Amino acid sequence: MAKITLTLACVASDRTRPLMDGRVRVPGVDLVFLPGEPEDIFRRALRDKAFDISELSMGSHIVTTARGDSPYIGLPIFLSRAFRHSAVYIRNDRGINSAADLAGRSIALPEFQQTAALWVRGFLREQYGVDTTSIRWRSGGERVAIAPPPGHDLAPLGMDPMAALETGAVDALIGPRIPASLGQGVVTRLWPDYAAEEKAWHKATGFFPIMHCLALRRDIAAAHPWLAVELYRAFAKAREMSLAELRLVNVLRVSMPWLASAFEEQMAIMGGDPWPYGFARNRDEVAAMIRFALADGLAARDISPEELFHPSVLTEG
Repeated sequence: MAKITLTLACVASDRTRPLMDGRVRVPGVDLVFLPGEPEDIFRRALRDKAFDISELSMGSHIVTTARGDSPYIGLPIFLSRAFRHSAVYIRNDRGINSAADLAGRSIALPEFQQTAALWVRGFLREQYGVDTTSIRWRSGGERVAIAPPPGHDLAPLGMDPMAALETGAVDALIGPRIPASLGQGVVTRLWPDYAAEEKAWHKATGFFPIMHCLALRRDIAAAHPWLAVELYRAFAKAREMSLAELRLVNVLRVSMPWLASAFEEQMAIMGGDPWPYGFARNRDEVAAMIRFALADGLAARDISPEELFHPSVLTEG
């Protein structure tokens, strides 16, 4: 069988580099790697269908799948996961001392549909009892058009979200990138000991928030029915190689002096598998994300987690 050549846009990480450097290959495929930052990759994938295979925002994937215009079908390869209590920044001159104090405030975010914000709104409601419809949400600009969410005060910010927090145009910011002004004036984290907050939340829910999945353009998936499974298996192998490298302490492969201690702690906290792939293992977490999207007014209809992923990979992992 002749090989097919496909483009793959993703962030370069320990989970993707084994494919980029050729240590892991996808049978029958020559991959053309287009590494980049997620904001640019998602915008080009969703607006222009620019890539055959793409790392994709789970928030946007839920939005487009629920309304029936998604150009991609997901694979349960979760290239990005991150706890997000650390992503809530506040001005300390606004009387915000707890999550409850966010009710009725103005909060900037890069995008309302951004997955980090989806998770934060979800745990603000379900863990802290915050009425997220009382908040004035101000978006830096959406990567794909979304309908105004019913019952939510969402409007364009008209400026950079970090600048809005620094200048006092808003009371708080939710974002995956750290503001340059953090700790230099009035900008602080809502939870200074965010790691403790995140570990407690993980213990209560079992979730390690999924941010991005791998996705295959639907026309490519239809033309090559075998491809989804081969991609899944190759990326799963690359993940195993990345975790194995963390165990190598004769020469540290990562520039963290206490890497071994950190790895042992995360293995103990997360049940021996700190970065789970596969649909069955993550179904409850994906269902929670859909529930959050419905509460946010982002999802046009209730969908099953199965609808987000190619049927051939639902039993993998």
